[in-house]
Amino acid sequence: MTSTGPLPTYQRFVNGVPVPLFSRRSFRPREKYLILLVFLTFGVVCFGAFFFLPDFRNGTAGGAAVNSVYRVYQHMQKAGPELLIPAPPHADDSSHPNSIPLARHAEPGRQDIHVLEDKEKLQAKINEEYQQQKTLEKPDIGGEYNPQVQTSSASSLISAANRRRDEQSLETVPPAPAVRMPLVVGGEDKDLVNRQRRDKVKEMMKHGWDNYVRYAWGKNELRPISKKSHSASIFGATNMGATIVDGLDTLYLMGLHDEFKQGRDWIAENLDFDLNNEVSVFETNIRFLASLLSNYALTGDVMFRDKAAQLGERLLPSFDTETGIPRSLINLRTGASRNYAWASSGCSILSEIGTMHLEFSYLSDITGNPIFKDKVRKVRRVLRDLSKPKGLYPNYINPKTGRWGQHHMSLGGLGDSFYEYLLKAWLQSGREDTEAREMWDEAMDAIIKHMIVKSKGGLIYASDLKYDRLEHKMGHLACFSGGMFGLGGKTLENEAASKYMEVAAGLTNTCHESYDRAATKLGPEAFHFIENNEARSLKNGEKYYILRPETFESYFIMWRLTKDPKYREWGWEAVQALERHCRVPGGFTGLSNVYLLDTPKDDVQQSYLFAETFKYLYLLFSDDDLISLDEWVFNSEAHLIPIRGNPMYRRAPEL
Repeated sequence: MTSTGPLPTYQRFVNGVPVPLFSRRSFRPREKYLILLVFLTFGVVCFGAFFFLPDFRNGTAGGAAVNSVYRVYQHMQKAGPELLIPAPPHADDSSHPNSIPLARHAEPGRQDIHVLEDKEKLQAKINEEYQQQKTLEKPDIGGEYNPQVQTSSASSLISAANRRRDEQSLETVPPAPAVRMPLVVGGEDKDLVNRQRRDKVKEMMKHGWDNYVRYAWGKNELRPISKKSHSASIFGATNMGATIVDGLDTLYLMGLHDEFKQGRDWIAENLDFDLNNEVSVFETNIRFLASLLSNYALTGDVMFRDKAAQLGERLLPSFDTETGIPRSLINLRTGASRNYAWASSGCSILSEIGTMHLEFSYLSDITGNPIFKDKVRKVRRVLRDLSKPKGLYPNYINPKTGRWGQHHMSLGGLGDSFYEYLLKAWLQSGREDTEAREMWDEAMDAIIKHMIVKSKGGLIYASDLKYDRLEHKMGHLACFSGGMFGLGGKTLENEAASKYMEVAAGLTNTCHESYDRAATKLGPEAFHFIENNEARSLKNGEKYYILRPETFESYFIMWRLTKDPKYREWGWEAVQALERHCRVPGGFTGLSNVYLLDTPKDDVQQSYLFAETFKYLYLLFSDDDLISLDEWVFNSEAHLIPIRGNPMYRRAPEL
């Protein structure tokens, strides 16, 4: 070692002669082997890293390492979401350990607020990550859906794990010029409590939808307990994505536009009506055709209009009868139609033949094809000209002879929506269809006289009538009639208006009582009026609840018409009952017996839960401008049909 400066330096000597530090002769053979071994090891490590370590070139969200993390998380989530997060809290259920008070005067201190905040943060984080990387069962959602913005056409291939996506330009029909555009998204109430309640309904909607997407995407309905698909007989044997179609306009008005686009794209790419399959004309009309029309009105997306026209044409052969009265079942491919064998000697059903006017009239107006409107006008003329027993419409009519079947009258099943559509056809026409209003007024006068009864306990109910004999029974399906009478009374300016409003309030109260007198606070399928046992079911086959919306429909309409706060309180009671008794980790299920707290569940998440139940409850806690009753009518499945004069009517130009 020599030192020529303040720091020591080192010099290597060979045979007493200094040599450069890195010359070929500067290392002994053993040292050279060691250095070579080091370099080889380093090379092997680099080689392995290049081929086997995660690829971060695509960024943290798209890299393989991140993908692998998400895949592990998703497998855990599919195995059981409860492994990651506890089951959703039960609102205001003091008996439940995870109850979260949501009402204005909820009991404080039930659960540590920091624990709740941690759970909420964890849930939000998981939701965020889950949207970035979805399981293969869940289709890509894509960006926010905006039908007014046209995107350029493009087509690209992506990895084999993802399906091919075609981004197509959306063709839309703009709304008519207007001073004020109807409000279809937003509409928060000024009151904080009602905003929180509305948010709860939206969260429930998303819980049910997300589980349908996860476990039954493209199928008709979900079995939320067994986490499998369900196909009811009303849809025939073919999967038509009933939940997707039925729930789409509710997603839109709730502002769930990613989910809406997800459903819209499925309809555009997969919904095909060329099916060798027999379906219910009535159910296909109110669920599928009406939803396509509703979404066309909301967005102007011509895909919905064109799909609606295709479906309408496939339903037309059901009208090919001697009287023009349609049959109940049709094969969508062959056009062959028939009636139910059980329906009074081959008769058609009043509620089915009379529940097509809104959809077919609007379809003619937006396509410029008058055939649809002509078909339903002919049906109405037949019904108008028939002699009616006591001014009432029996539930059955023969499509060959045009004669009534059994004299069984009802505001519930088999009759219900016929009356609803008479009133709403008048409203939807801009109050120009006076024939429909006159038929409705005459029918209501006869119903009030012969079928509206007041019990000994003071409850007003709509009794079924069989061969002039009252049954003193009311079905859950008839609970829509409170809202119908209220809507009729509010729009009628004569001496009958006050009577209609009285009946409306009484029927809505009775349906609430049927809920309140059940242990679950959910109403049975039918209830009777016998001394000391009123508004309760008497038969086991009537005690079930299958997520029906009719009572909530009347709450919503009566709130809008009267502003009586009890209707919102009753609606909130229903939200809490659905949360406690129908919510399961996989969605929402019906109940076998509403009078038992620990009742068996039917394991079916009905498509109308999204179309009707959640929609009416969401609107109940919204501002009046959101889907104003002055601008829209609801079809029998709560799909939105614009009233003439609404700039979103989007009528086709006159030819």
